[in-house]
Amino acid sequence: MLNPADAALAAQLPAGVLRDLSPAYTDEPRGRFRGVAGLVAAPRDTEECAAVIRACAQARVPVVPRGGGTGLVGGQVMAEGGTPLILSLERMTTIRDIFPEEGVMIADSGVTLQQARQAAADVGRQFPLSLASQGTAQVGGVLSTNAGGVNVLRYGNARALCLGIEAVLPSGEVMRDLRRLRKDNTGYDLRDLLIGAEGTLGIITAASLVLAPMPAEVGVAMLVVDSPAAALSLLSLAQARMSGGVTAFELISGQGLRFLDVAFPDLRQPFARRPDWLVLVEVGLPTGLPADAALEGLFLAGAEAGLVHDGVIAQSGQQGAELWALREQIPLANRHVGAIASHDISLPLSEISRFIDDAGAFIAEQGDMRVNCFGHLGDGNLHFNLFPAEGRRREEYDPIRRDLSRMIHEMVVARGGSFSAEHGVGRLKAADLARWGDPVRLSAMRAIKTALDPLGIMNPGAVLA
Repeated sequence: MLNPADAALAAQLPAGVLRDLSPAYTDEPRGRFRGVAGLVAAPRDTEECAAVIRACAQARVPVVPRGGGTGLVGGQVMAEGGTPLILSLERMTTIRDIFPEEGVMIADSGVTLQQARQAAADVGRQFPLSLASQGTAQVGGVLSTNAGGVNVLRYGNARALCLGIEAVLPSGEVMRDLRRLRKDNTGYDLRDLLIGAEGTLGIITAASLVLAPMPAEVGVAMLVVDSPAAALSLLSLAQARMSGGVTAFELISGQGLRFLDVAFPDLRQPFARRPDWLVLVEVGLPTGLPADAALEGLFLAGAEAGLVHDGVIAQSGQQGAELWALREQIPLANRHVGAIASHDISLPLSEISRFIDDAGAFIAEQGDMRVNCFGHLGDGNLHFNLFPAEGRRREEYDPIRRDLSRMIHEMVVARGGSFSAEHGVGRLKAADLARWGDPVRLSAMRAIKTALDPLGIMNPGAVLA
């Protein structure tokens, strides 16, 4: 039974948009937040979305946008403040058009990354944004958080893969800017303003996405290195040998491999003894440049330079997929073990090795914990996650969890890094942004928020505390 306020709002919404409220709309993956909601609306198209926003603006009801629900910083749930309406894009799943020769796809926000990638593959192209959660994560969500993934090294973040957007602004007006242009210097770039805004400035309803050619030759290798410093030197060597051809360069720690042993004991690993550090390298090369030969040459050059001392090179697409499965299962293994605190950080490449050493030493001084450090080494994005000692529960560390994260983030910021690399700010890191963000930049962000959303109804509490 709806309360009078929710009933009054429901009466103003388009017929058929309401959904039953369930935990599927108020939970988030790590269990750190439990959201609330009065109504859940799932519009079928942009016009219905605009009508929902107009009704919420008139009723002064907060709106929390929700895509696939895979976000890890609480941007898709609201636990405090007025009871919001949750706006789900789950029914907006149309791929409106594809232009293979132009390398462009126009897709609704509710299209999953997997659907977008398959539609591109069907016309001989690729949508190169790749995440472990791509079966659930949606186009609108990854644009709203400017998500990255494993291929940023070559193709860039979500922002770099978007030419134009359609969006409903907080007034309920629709901005239609689904252009397919690489060059368009016609004033302020409102597309880039809404990308990464996490739904605080409007709702992205569709996007013009960049498609890339499929590499003729693809190769995958897993190479054992002595340290993150050696991994960085190997990255530099790989880029010099295969200019523009390195698609992904992932750092994996021995702790992550041991977590895989616990969570997925049947998952086959290529090294009987779990190495302390290794890298997963993928290359995509043009016709006439065999990828396996290029990776073999990298291994030999790396070994001669003292950077690599073991490795495997996939001999088939299936073997390559098996190597990638190891990397992609690490976040699930982390969840199985249960993290004390997770840190999605980025650093200048030259600072990464020293940070890992210094942060590891700091954590060792704080108590009995395990560190799983892994991530997208090619673009400087690390996941520096803390776990209980064997036999202990993560709840035992709750009294020091926030202090640990604050100190890790201080170490990152002091090295010119960011405490939010690819997951966004959400509600989890809003206080961190207020603490470490440039004051002038924050003032400008608040002015933009006030100008576009004077009623403050769009995802309140996210990004700007």
